Amino acid sequence: MSYLDVASGAVVSDLPGEQKAGFIRRTYGHLAGAIAAFALLESQLIKMGLGEQMMAMLSTSRWSWLLVLGAYMLAGVIADRWARSGASRDLQYAGLALYIVASAIIFLPLIYIALSYAPDVLPKAAMITGALVGGLTLVVFTTRKDFSFLAPALAIGGVVAMGIIIASIAFGFSIGVFFSAAMIVFAAGSILYTTSNIIHVYREDQHVAASLALFASVALMFWYVVQFLMSFGQD
Repeated sequence: MSYLDVASGAVVSDLPGEQKAGFIRRTYGHLAGAIAAFALLESQLIKMGLGEQMMAMLSTSRWSWLLVLGAYMLAGVIADRWARSGASRDLQYAGLALYIVASAIIFLPLIYIALSYAPDVLPKAAMITGALVGGLTLVVFTTRKDFSFLAPALAIGGVVAMGIIIASIAFGFSIGVFFSAAMIVFAAGSILYTTSNIIHVYREDQHVAASLALFASVALMFWYVVQFLMSFGQD
């Protein structure tokens, strides 16, 4: 799957080898920067005690988490739109920055709980996520396969997953380890799809948008790997 926007540049798949390699380097360089910025910001928020404060806020009502989740989803839509903007490079970076900040905020309760009750989980989750992302990336770049066929399944799976999450918050039931395992598989499909798009879909000037999409998929996988590991430490 590929397209060409004559107003904004050529699709990466149509570029000569060196330009294509340059786009890939820029994309993964921005991804590394986004992950580093997220980790630094998350660390600072935890040190400021905001993790504990957010947990206290969320404990006041089950609907508080729905509001936070809704705000995060809205921020994600805005961030993606800005990152895909062909009019302004500054707006593209503003989109990436917005998504990093939104991710750091929504991760606060999970990171706070992990640090409080299972501090060894976070480095393990980071290593597992890194290994999975590396393996999936290798599959895409080795096979050069177009994984755009995953789009319908990811769209349907995303709607179903969100429905389950909202229902669990609204009715107060635990979604458990099997849901976390299923979401890790879902995140793996998202990484395959997004990595494939880097080769076949994105334009030469969309490395910021590509890095944002990858960061979102990696963050999703990390979230559920942490939850999956923590579930085995529960009494």
